[in-house]
Amino acid sequence: MSDTVIRPAAPAPTAIVTGASRGLGRALAEALAGAGWIIVADGRTLQPGIAAEIPGVVPVPGDVTDSWHRGLLVETALETGRLDLLVNNAGILGPSPQPALAGYPLDALRGVFEVNLFAPLALTQLALPALRDHGGAVVNVSSDAAVGAYPGWGGYGAAKAAVEQMSNVLAAEEPKLRVWWVDPGDLRTQMHAEAFPGEDISDRPLPSTVTPAFLDLLARRPASGRVRL
Repeated sequence: MSDTVIRPAAPAPTAIVTGASRGLGRALAEALAGAGWIIVADGRTLQPGIAAEIPGVVPVPGDVTDSWHRGLLVETALETGRLDLLVNNAGILGPSPQPALAGYPLDALRGVFEVNLFAPLALTQLALPALRDHGGAVVNVSSDAAVGAYPGWGGYGAAKAAVEQMSNVLAAEEPKLRVWWVDPGDLRTQMHAEAFPGEDISDRPLPSTVTPAFLDLLARRPASGRVRL
C-alpha cells in the first residue's frame, strides 16, 4: 500500500464583489472568475442568469444598504470555506445633472454617503474576521473626484474622499490585511454617462481594460495604499 497521503484540494479563493450588475463590478467579477476565483456577486439589478454567463459567480441580488443583505453576502461567501477579498464597488453618483454645492439637496447627499461610504464600511465590518483568517484584502473603489476639485462633483467627491480616509485608517488598524483604495480612471459606464447627460462618452475605455491591472494588483500584493489603475 502506498504511503502517499491524498489531501483534499484547498477551496478556491473567494471574493465578494458589490455592484456587479454592470460596469466595473461586472468586469471585475468576470476577470476574477476567469482567474479561478469564486465570486459572490451583489447588485440591485443583478440577474440570476449571471451564474450561467460567468461560471464561478454566485449571484446574491440585493441592496448593499440593507443590513440583512450584507449579512447574506458574507454568509454565502463563508459557505465556500473562506473569504479572501472584498471589493466595495457599488456606488451611486447622486443627482444628474450634478448640482453645485450651493444648491445640493441634503437628502440626496445623505443617500450618496449611505451607499458610497456607510454601506461599504458596514460590509467590511462583517467581513473582517474571515478576511483576517486568510490574510485577505479590501478594495474600496474610489475616484479622482476624491482628490480633485471638479465643479459639480462636490457630493460624490466628498463621499469618495471619506472612503479614501476610511481606507487609510483601516489599513493602519489592520496591518495583516491589504487595504487598497483604487481609482480606476474614467470608464465607459452608466454612472459616467449619468455624470455627463447628453454627452458622447464613447471615447472612454471599457471597464474590461483595467481588469488586467486589477489582477496584477492582487498577484503583487503591494503595501496598502492608494492605487491608480
